[in-house]
Amino acid sequence: MTGRGKRLRPVRHSLARATNWFGCVLMTLWAFQAAAQTVQISGKVSDNQGALPGVAILEKGTNNGTVSGTDGTFQLQVSSANATLAVSNVGYVTQEIGIAGKTSLEIVLVEDQKTLNEVVVIGYGSLNKKEVSSAITHLSAKDLLRTGGNNPLMAIQGKVAGLSVTNTAAADPNSSPSIQLRGASSRSAGLGPLFVINGVPGGNIDNINQNEIESIDVLKGGAASAIYGTRGSNGVIVITTKKGTADSRIFYDGYTTFDFPTNQLNVLSKDDFLKNKRGVDFGGNTNWMKEVARNPSFSHKHTLQFSGGNGKTNYFTSLDYRDANGIDLRSAKREYGGRININHKSANNLIELAFTAAPRYTKTSDADYSGFNYALTLNPTLSVHDSTGKYAYLTSGFFANNPVEVARGVKSDREYKLMDMNGSAKLNILENLNTVVTIGQVSSSMRRYLFTPSTLTTVINGSKRNTGEQILEENDQKSFEWIGNYYLDVNKHSVKLLGGYSFQYFTSSGFNAKNENFPSNVLTYNNLGSGLWNLQQGINNVGSYKNSSKLIAFFGRLNYDFDQKYYLSASLRREGSSKFGYSNKWGYFPAASLAWRVSQESFLKNVRWLNELKLRADYGETGNQDFGNYLSLDTYGGYGYYLYNGTNYQVWGPNQNTNYDLRWEKAANFNAGVDFELFGSRLSGSLNYYIRTNRDLLGNYNVSNPPNIQGQTFANVGTMRNTGFELQLNANVLRKGDFSYDLGFTGAYNNNKFVSFSNALFKGQKYVDVVGMPAPGSPGTLQRLQEDTRIGSFYALKSAGVNEQGALLVYNKKGEVIPGNQATNDDKQFVGNGLPKFTMGLSNNFKYKNWDLSVFLRGSFGYKLFNTYAFYLGTPATQENANVLTSAYDGGKYSKLTSPTTYSTLSDYFLESGGFLKVDNVTLSYTQPIQTKFLQSVRIYATTRNLATFTKFTGGDPDLINVNGLYPGVNKNGDNNGTLDYYPSTTQLLLGVQLTF
Repeated sequence: MTGRGKRLRPVRHSLARATNWFGCVLMTLWAFQAAAQTVQISGKVSDNQGALPGVAILEKGTNNGTVSGTDGTFQLQVSSANATLAVSNVGYVTQEIGIAGKTSLEIVLVEDQKTLNEVVVIGYGSLNKKEVSSAITHLSAKDLLRTGGNNPLMAIQGKVAGLSVTNTAAADPNSSPSIQLRGASSRSAGLGPLFVINGVPGGNIDNINQNEIESIDVLKGGAASAIYGTRGSNGVIVITTKKGTADSRIFYDGYTTFDFPTNQLNVLSKDDFLKNKRGVDFGGNTNWMKEVARNPSFSHKHTLQFSGGNGKTNYFTSLDYRDANGIDLRSAKREYGGRININHKSANNLIELAFTAAPRYTKTSDADYSGFNYALTLNPTLSVHDSTGKYAYLTSGFFANNPVEVARGVKSDREYKLMDMNGSAKLNILENLNTVVTIGQVSSSMRRYLFTPSTLTTVINGSKRNTGEQILEENDQKSFEWIGNYYLDVNKHSVKLLGGYSFQYFTSSGFNAKNENFPSNVLTYNNLGSGLWNLQQGINNVGSYKNSSKLIAFFGRLNYDFDQKYYLSASLRREGSSKFGYSNKWGYFPAASLAWRVSQESFLKNVRWLNELKLRADYGETGNQDFGNYLSLDTYGGYGYYLYNGTNYQVWGPNQNTNYDLRWEKAANFNAGVDFELFGSRLSGSLNYYIRTNRDLLGNYNVSNPPNIQGQTFANVGTMRNTGFELQLNANVLRKGDFSYDLGFTGAYNNNKFVSFSNALFKGQKYVDVVGMPAPGSPGTLQRLQEDTRIGSFYALKSAGVNEQGALLVYNKKGEVIPGNQATNDDKQFVGNGLPKFTMGLSNNFKYKNWDLSVFLRGSFGYKLFNTYAFYLGTPATQENANVLTSAYDGGKYSKLTSPTTYSTLSDYFLESGGFLKVDNVTLSYTQPIQTKFLQSVRIYATTRNLATFTKFTGGDPDLINVNGLYPGVNKNGDNNGTLDYYPSTTQLLLGVQLTF
């Protein structure tokens, strides 16, 4: 209930015209009795600073209520002298006050410190929100979006300012999102943040069910993440899973999802294909995009959780099963997972024990991304099957294939086995002194199975050999950590000390075997030894590897506050890694942060609309060692085989240059921010400004050969800088009776500059041309990574329109207009950038009685995207016998390019605005409490994802083009070169039910 100076009066029921005298008498007696029992109450509501207007006063158990006026006073007529009043206001503790015969009340509300005392998990510990002096975003389980995706972090997409979560194939159940915090920060080392799950660094994010998450804390400031040393440069995401409570509970969540293709690329129909003389008429009429897709694809997931315990021991157990299908014909995922958390305290609270185990088994079929490429270009007059029932097949054309046959005939399967385990023992030596030992293991095993049968048309017309392969990859991480905590409170002084030791050992191993020309297709990849090809060719086609690395660290941290006004945090980590060169095994990572709760000062005590104001500043140095093992050492590798006296011998030799000075990437992080709560805590939020400078960027650097053995050395070369602003807002917009509306906003502006390619040892190149575009034609590279420029800068020809012959015109380096096919690389220039300048998310949460509605909007703005599909498939100049996009003949800009002479000329003619705003997630739910012996509540919910997209980009959903990494704004493959791989965007409908027993 809101409003100032307004009064909500009891509802008066008008009487219908009396139909008989007796009924009228009864109603009159009832009204007289009610009037005799009512009591007029007056009063005043205040807090420790004075009168409080707009406070809701409600007679408990009724809809009878009012609000306090501008001077805090109120009047209310209640039903009896024994009525109870519920007094509530945002930012204050709700009170229930019995009248007990009184007619006048003085009510004093106490500030609700729940938000300030909200627990924020940091590295190796936790703090109350008011104590935090670095940039950290805290999300609880209720803040997560409901999604039917593969990775739980899709649930925080757009929820954390500065955190970019993108998935270019969200409808593929086996896809994983790209995650990047505060911009790209490396050339060749990892760009993703470090995951810390239940206190264990390096946890497996794919082994978490969203229903298991209690909270997510994103450590963005350098002072927060520096405690993790060589792995903190890209930020840290701390995930805490649920634990048991003293109350026994059984919880079930089940949902089904339906994915419908949306915002698709449109190609010519059969009639338009023939009308524009695109190719031969084979007599059929096939919509290939429909033939290669499931519409809709169907998935379902079920979670069953048990929790309970007593004051000393509690448990939480979660079991889940998911059966998911992708939008293409082949992709699928079946997974079974579980988690158990057990916590126990001894009778005297001297010892606290905790144990977590999380196994998961997954079996998948990989999506065939190329199937949609073929579907875009195949002749629509070609049928899926020929007159004999066999798959129809073309031996010439842009993409000669039958994607339906490939999707149904080729096997590409994977099998995953994951296990996360950790246990801890905490010894409470004194009330303010404890020590904790944690042991953990994170292991994964992936076996991949590939088989192409000899019956496939492409094999019959090609090698005529079936092929089979198996690949095994295993990873294991063992960790041991020992920390001590000491707390001291003396008068207005509070000190928290932490010291610790960390040891982690990583091993990776693998095995692969491949063969061809099997006598039968029946056993597929399960009898590789029966193939004849390896014997015939004198090769073994078998490989294996194993490598390992170690991390050892000593660290400490001091947290101090004076009078809950001034806060200081300082930490230091000394860490060594076996990955580094002999001269740089160890490094130091210092950090410090300060905070001032200005609102606690006497000169702001009387500012009634200000509830909390905290100023923060922090600095921290972090590292990045996310690269391969042994890159600093002398290593040997195979160089093929040579035949001598009828025997094949393996050729060996040095396969890399040594670099004994190899070290971690260094990042200097500065952050300044402000946290605030205003207007009775109705409006709260934070604002951050950051500068992050990454030095000694890891990557291959060109060197002379000789004296070097190889032409490249993996070295620390280059500097990059990211700066930006981040805004996070939460507002209780409306509280009126049973209705409430809450709003959340995140906004982030990022500016990037690649500062330098050189250092004291390696000097030379000022730029590197990147993102080579594929055939047909020889388009060349599309972007340039250059000193003093933003990453993602498109470096191509600047278009000057189209001439009368349908050829692309461009500007040369002199500013003259020439045909595109006469231009050279010297005529290229910077023509745009693929890195978004501003990203935002907007949460709208409505609640009315038992109904909940959330509407989440997400957007990115201020950048360009290269329309790869228009470049290759969207103009009349596209080679014959291939279908094209409708843009080739719709009268638009691409339909003007009719001349094949400039077909493969890269220019900004194909750059389009990539900005978009999405209605990204809408969830409607109804919760019904049920007071039965077995069932407590039922919640039914429906969610739509990717409901609508507003954009000027014509190349499909702009979300399908990754804007994370060094080369944003263009479709890329794993080698960071351009690709036509395409996986449609979908609108997802999710229907679910939750039962609490």
